[in-house]
Amino acid sequence: MNHDLVRAIAEKWLVDFVYGGGRLRIVEPHDYGIRHGVEGLFGFRIGGESHSGAPHGWKQFTVEKISELHVLDRHFAGTRADSTQRHGTWDILFARVT
Repeated sequence: MNHDLVRAIAEKWLVDFVYGGGRLRIVEPHDYGIRHGVEGLFGFRIGGESHSGAPHGWKQFTVEKISELHVLDRHFAGTRADSTQRHGTWDILFARVT
């Protein structure tokens, strides 16, 4: 378990990290846990680089592909509670924004 992710979710801090192919992401972390044996982060991406050209929106990230994780000195409001927010079911849930 990544304690920085748990702390960021509990205290509603933004995070940034390099994901997969070396692109920077800026994310509101909302859920962190294990689904189907894979450690994952579900969050709302608010900035950074994108393959698709759409840097904003709900994204599922595989924690194994995350590097250079930083908890930023910027808060976010908390749950967005919109119709596109699909937390899904987790086998193990370490943290969730309330």
